[in-house]
Amino acid sequence: MFSDGCTALSWKDGNTSLLAQNWDWQQEQEATLIRLRIKQVGKPNIDMITEAGIIGKIGLNSAGVGVCLNATRAAGVDFGRLPCHLALRRCLNSNSRAEAIAALQEAGVASSCHILVADPEGGTGIECSSVDIVLIPMCNKGLVIYTNHFVHEHPGVAENVLFKDSGARLTRISELVKTVRPDVVSVRRLLEDQDGYPTSINRQRTHGSTIATLFSIVMQLDKGYADVRVGRPTEAERYLKLEPHPEDV
Repeated sequence: MFSDGCTALSWKDGNTSLLAQNWDWQQEQEATLIRLRIKQVGKPNIDMITEAGIIGKIGLNSAGVGVCLNATRAAGVDFGRLPCHLALRRCLNSNSRAEAIAALQEAGVASSCHILVADPEGGTGIECSSVDIVLIPMCNKGLVIYTNHFVHEHPGVAENVLFKDSGARLTRISELVKTVRPDVVSVRRLLEDQDGYPTSINRQRTHGSTIATLFSIVMQLDKGYADVRVGRPTEAERYLKLEPHPEDV
């Protein structure tokens, strides 16, 4: 069975706006990860973690807009809509969360996925299928939390795989955020959680799957930077700081 897992959250509290994710995928893909810094004319500059050859992934821009990606799996594809990674790039080309949402609502997304977009004013989940987009607003605590299954109905769309640990991870991260303050250090620790190991928030490969956490990212969008740990966050192999500037990258 296809088995993938990513855990993401955005958190707005006072002047603080955080966006964070553990990105879990095939262990062998770690060798393809690159930091891509893009300087653009007439659009925000971009600093992101991606796979070689993919021009839209997880990161932030010089306007303070950040994106994360969660895999979902549901039947259907519409070739007249934006492919997932181009949708991510469209968000990173935007000057605000509102602009990014409007662009995806206009163009649509070709297949199922979840894009978590945030800026200094907070975050919004964009739950996509091949036929529609459903927005997930912040709760009264300023949070949006997502793992790897639809949390809303998409009429006419059958979600054909429910990642077996997705619900457990969603419950776990929802519990953990109640115990900490919304700051970079606390969110970094949340992403180290190994409850339910090996298919935990901080994921490890198993005998039946080569999927593990390949990097962990925490963005502070009100300050315009992101901290990245490459590898499982408790066994980081490299540390990066993403920091796009309007003048340069």
